[in-house]
Amino acid sequence: MKSQISGTTQLIGIVANPIRHSISPKMHNAAFEKLQLDYAYLAFEVEEGQLAEAVAGLRALGARGFNVSMPYKSKVIPYLDELSPAATLCQAVNTVVNEAGKLVGHMTDGSGLMQALRDEGFEVRRKKITIVGCGGAGKAIQIQAALDGARELAIFNRSVARGQEMADLINRHTSTKATFYPLGDEALLKEQLATSDLLINATNIGMGELKDQSFIRDSSLLPRDLFVCDIIYNPAKTKLLQQAEERGCRIMNGVGMIIYQGAEAFKKWTHHEMPIEEIKNVLNLKG
Repeated sequence: MKSQISGTTQLIGIVANPIRHSISPKMHNAAFEKLQLDYAYLAFEVEEGQLAEAVAGLRALGARGFNVSMPYKSKVIPYLDELSPAATLCQAVNTVVNEAGKLVGHMTDGSGLMQALRDEGFEVRRKKITIVGCGGAGKAIQIQAALDGARELAIFNRSVARGQEMADLINRHTSTKATFYPLGDEALLKEQLATSDLLINATNIGMGELKDQSFIRDSSLLPRDLFVCDIIYNPAKTKLLQQAEERGCRIMNGVGMIIYQGAEAFKKWTHHEMPIEEIKNVLNLKG
């Protein structure tokens, strides 16, 4: 039965600019309809300088919660009442839950990827992970992996300052050992991959104009027992994943992450599990 807006429908949304490209409304509204839940998810393109008013408005309207995307993941924090541990360390929020008027900020990008890995039978606890990229997604993944008990993180990034900052943050606030290495030093990358359980690409290398590129020049750098994950989901198989597959490595793209980061927010808002397989079909996403 197709859901209908009524006098009891609860509002959930996403705040960003631009926002028209977002798949979140399609994802969440399809899940509401499948489970016959009385919610509606709308996209709000908020202009620079109007974020405070937008958050205050959603609070005043009693919205159950909302997602936050660029460029407001960090800028929204002053207007919230509380942050989760992951959001506190990231200093970024992608999900807000309205708990009886108290707005609590969460970061589900990293936990979404951790759940996708668990679906593939991989637990990060006590594992060594090499991760490339310290942007928003990379930062969230590194922090969540550390919070989930990863033994060691080898962080590769082009920006020395940002990479070292991330390693220092993780070493200060978690029990995970984190070390920064400059991306482009192939000898160091080979050395770290040789003792790693998992490699994660958290950069845009492999998508869009970079779809034919990989930070791995020689696929022999990839040990055959390495699990290789690329958070890109379009294309479904990046050049890195092709290289890894040719070496006989286990591989995973970013479909699970995009679904599960949304599923975690969905559960926080509705207390229901998102119908994962149904949503994959609705979004035409292939793992």
